[in-house]
Amino acid sequence: MPYFMYVSLQEDDKISIFSMDAATGGLTHRDDVAVPGGPAPLTLDPQRKFLHVARRGSRELSSYRIDQTNGSLSHISTGPLETDPCFLSTDRKGNYLLASYYEGSKVTVHPIGGDGAATAAPSQTVPTARGAHSIQTDPSNKFAFVPHIAGNGPNAIFQFNFEETTGNLTANNPARVSLQEELGPRHFCFHPNRDVLYFSNEQGGSVTGYNFDATAGTLSAFQTISTLPDGFDGANSCAQIQITPSGNYLYAPNRGHNSIACFSVD
Repeated sequence: MPYFMYVSLQEDDKISIFSMDAATGGLTHRDDVAVPGGPAPLTLDPQRKFLHVARRGSRELSSYRIDQTNGSLSHISTGPLETDPCFLSTDRKGNYLLASYYEGSKVTVHPIGGDGAATAAPSQTVPTARGAHSIQTDPSNKFAFVPHIAGNGPNAIFQFNFEETTGNLTANNPARVSLQEELGPRHFCFHPNRDVLYFSNEQGGSVTGYNFDATAGTLSAFQTISTLPDGFDGANSCAQIQITPSGNYLYAPNRGHNSIACFSVD
């Protein structure tokens, strides 16, 4: 199966398409797709048949069909949004698109039709707090988490129950994990083989590991580790976070130190 990578270039109003050599990891630029309105957050469905992207400048949501042979994109739909989201994901079945809004202080749920089109008008809007930076469901598709950064946000992770048949989110108990240190949880990833999540901390310049109670859908922290080398005292913040399919290595970029922190996972 061929591998493709999609990069949204907001200021250039386009999505760039790359093919990847699975043996070497090398990338080859294949095409650019014009997407007016400042394309920013994007996501693929679990089967990698559809791509969804938010146009932050024009406040629109667009869906595209992915050609499985060459990775090209075909436009399906575009619809208006009330405000611009900073993060998109689909649930584990690919039936709902989930969006978080940093300035909008909310998350929204958008049904995805059989043709791959995500409905721009949300089926549910859930107020959270300023600084809502991402949202994902867990592997069982029963729970969802929404980290909120510190400073401009409550420095907390909101915990939800997710009903996969309706797409509805309801507050879990407890409804949030409030952090003692001003870490600013931003993005997160799931360990592929264990009930563990890892969050990048925007303000903390660190990564925190959480044990995940797969029955209750709740989190408890067990470790926080810096993404910076000893002696660095410049300004820095963390953004994305990724774990390898094996679960052996974790990566988190530093904005300021301009590096990628690489961790081995016990």
